[in-house]
Amino acid sequence: MAEAASSDDNTVIIKKYANRRLYNTRSSSYITLDHLAKMTREGVDYKVLDAKSGADITHTILTQIIMEEETNGEQMLPVNFLRELIGMYGNSMQSLIPHYLEASMENFRANQSKLAKAFEDSLGNNPLAKLAEQNMAMFRAASAAFMPGAEKPEAKPAAPEDAGDLASLKEQMAAMQKKLDALGK
Repeated sequence: MAEAASSDDNTVIIKKYANRRLYNTRSSSYITLDHLAKMTREGVDYKVLDAKSGADITHTILTQIIMEEETNGEQMLPVNFLRELIGMYGNSMQSLIPHYLEASMENFRANQSKLAKAFEDSLGNNPLAKLAEQNMAMFRAASAAFMPGAEKPEAKPAAPEDAGDLASLKEQMAAMQKKLDALGK
């Protein structure tokens, strides 16, 4: 049981056997690379050890997971990036690349919520986004006119500045309805 213990009690030890099977020592069950990918996404700290030699092979397994994801899912790593990365092996800068990539990923994660907020804010100030919002309001009004009872209540009340636009749209829809009624007679 000493093998399953680690310096950090939160680290899950995974043993990889010669038959390529992975064994989770915490849950006492065999797992797959998909399970490890899920554990990684959930932030579970784990270490993969070769069952025979005890060598830490976490890096190799994580690389396998990336290869599986790239093969079976939507590719995230651009070809030019991969070429550049391969070109760095054996280069005098090779020892700096892991630290640079780690720092870049940490900065990306730290700024991810800021990027999302900036994107939302830019859409809010975008005239095309406002136009799309007005088109949706017209579509809802048209749906209500042609299919009574199909209109669903909006989750949020219209902002005061939108009230004038909404009133204008309602007037336009009423005029269109009158024309349709006249055509139907």
